[in-house]
Amino acid sequence: MIELKTPQEIQQMRPAGKFVGQILSDLKKMTTVGTNLLEIDNFVKNAIENRAGATSCYVDYAPDFGTGPFAHYICTSVNDAVLHGIPYDYNLKNGDLLSLDLAINVDGWVGDSAISFVVGDANPEDLRLIKSTEEALAAGIEQARSGNRLGDISAAIGDVAASYGYDVNLEFGGHGVGHIMHGDPHVPNNGRAHHGYRLRPGLVIAIEPWFLATTDEIYQDENDGWTLRSVDGSRGAHTEHTIAITDGDPIILTARDE
Repeated sequence: MIELKTPQEIQQMRPAGKFVGQILSDLKKMTTVGTNLLEIDNFVKNAIENRAGATSCYVDYAPDFGTGPFAHYICTSVNDAVLHGIPYDYNLKNGDLLSLDLAINVDGWVGDSAISFVVGDANPEDLRLIKSTEEALAAGIEQARSGNRLGDISAAIGDVAASYGYDVNLEFGGHGVGHIMHGDPHVPNNGRAHHGYRLRPGLVIAIEPWFLATTDEIYQDENDGWTLRSVDGSRGAHTEHTIAITDGDPIILTARDE
């Protein structure tokens, strides 16, 4: 069921969004060649434990698209992994493409966001891939206005992917956000403009373009039962914000200090 938030409830969601955005900004600054993925996970764990009213949306989360409960505080997806990457004992290498996806509940409201960046020296194609997801996110947010349709967001994302020559996987996309992390509606990363649910003030959604360099097919890593990887080993990038639709411009609740 799609739930619409009141202006007061959207204000109540701001602390969660700000907290998530700040953690991701801090992680991008501190992550270097040699940083261990478990260090990143522990940084988030400590941040949550030191913030009154904050709880992880990931620990013990057990949806049907995973294998068993998720046991960590953040998703860390490296290179050919693009979604749901489980932190493990791995020291990041020069040139690794890292995607971080984070959702936290603060005082009963969720903020959900993701960033991708290269550690150390960057391959131009990796930067191009990351840029495409950032531009697609901006295009999707621009369409997130009252009176438009859900398909307008999806089509804007898909158009950016096509302009870069990337195919789009429709298995996973954006979603409603509120008291829970994953709610209605589903927000595909491609679609038909002027079709679908009519956007209304109070709708809060996560918009999250993710693309792979040379394929749109993924598989679930059997070793951890969660991490989603490209079938051909090509790299992936993922960018996400939680936004609120209003009578005017959309509000980016997870805005980050860049």
